Amino acid sequence: MDTQVVIIGGGPAGLLLSQLLNRAGVETVILERSTRAHVLERIRAGILEWGTVELLREAGVGARMEAEGIPHDGCYMTDSDLMVHIDFKGLTGKQVMVYGQTEVTHDLYDAQDAMGTIIHHGVEDVRITGLDDAQAVVEFTLNGEARRLTCAYVAGCDGFHGVSRQSIPKEKRQEFERVYPFGWLGILSRTPPVNDELIYANSPHGFALASMRSETLVRYYVQVPLTDKVEDWSDDRFWTEFRRRIPAQAAERLVKGPSIEKSIAPLRSFASEPMRWGRLFLAGDAAHIVPPTGAKGLNLAVSDVFYLHQALIDMLKRGDARGIDGYSQRALARVWKAMRFSWQMTMMLHRFDGEDGFAAQMRRATMAHLAGSETARKDLAENYIGLPY
Repeated sequence: MDTQVVIIGGGPAGLLLSQLLNRAGVETVILERSTRAHVLERIRAGILEWGTVELLREAGVGARMEAEGIPHDGCYMTDSDLMVHIDFKGLTGKQVMVYGQTEVTHDLYDAQDAMGTIIHHGVEDVRITGLDDAQAVVEFTLNGEARRLTCAYVAGCDGFHGVSRQSIPKEKRQEFERVYPFGWLGILSRTPPVNDELIYANSPHGFALASMRSETLVRYYVQVPLTDKVEDWSDDRFWTEFRRRIPAQAAERLVKGPSIEKSIAPLRSFASEPMRWGRLFLAGDAAHIVPPTGAKGLNLAVSDVFYLHQALIDMLKRGDARGIDGYSQRALARVWKAMRFSWQMTMMLHRFDGEDGFAAQMRRATMAHLAGSETARKDLAENYIGLPY
């Protein structure tokens, strides 16, 4: 065998899996289609569940997160000027951490480089075979040269459009999808946050989210039609629309500034079963996509990695196959709970084109229920800070 585990995908899921396996003495090789610079330029999630924080610490990559991350004890759900505080710390005893996915990826690359892990960038034409044989085979092209690796197992961490999920026979896959008729226009701006905790705003004009990356860098979003393009949105138009969607008391504190990044992300819910096929295991976006409303994308990938790294170590170090045999069922049980929460948050906070007055009344009633029920707030808090692994 050339290595024990080939990991396809050099984003945070693949890097974290490799980091945890390497620390346990399991050899890995990572294959990534994009350049490292491109991977590190991706603007993604910024909210880490407490289980994610603890696993990053266990992986030995938590030092900068501890120094620069911002623990949050809660967030706000709003309906026009009604602001409902969800007290994570008071209701669950736990927090979330504001620390960008880009920073997590930086930390993981640094740790993997220090270990000397082989990471190939610019990989093309990946093909996975031998999944039912004594060894798996991964063939690919690197710098115009055909390469071939044999391994005990393959971890597919290569995202929704990657080759890994497609390597499971189509007739053996069951896929579930819900595409939402809107996207999120997001900007980064070097301005102070409008609030010390996140604000999820439901308004008659559509959804908005006031998030942050640091005390001087904000990430704000507004709901837009899928037909909109980034070029349609000047900075002035964004700030005007964002301001009218957040509660008045927050709008009074809004500091405007030039955007340093602007993009539109479509929203979808997607899951593919099973997450294991022979010697292949799927993790992260290769197996599931959630709308960002519940802050579950990166965190769900990390929970997959939690189950998978334990399973592979048990098999490769102790010959115990129970973990790999139960991986798909165990991971999917948590996936579907996170899928439900993200869907529920999306329905609670967004306007849908063509909806009737009943839908708007249901959103208002849901928000009023949160305001009046500690049980409802605790349920939301437990899901937001992350269900146990």
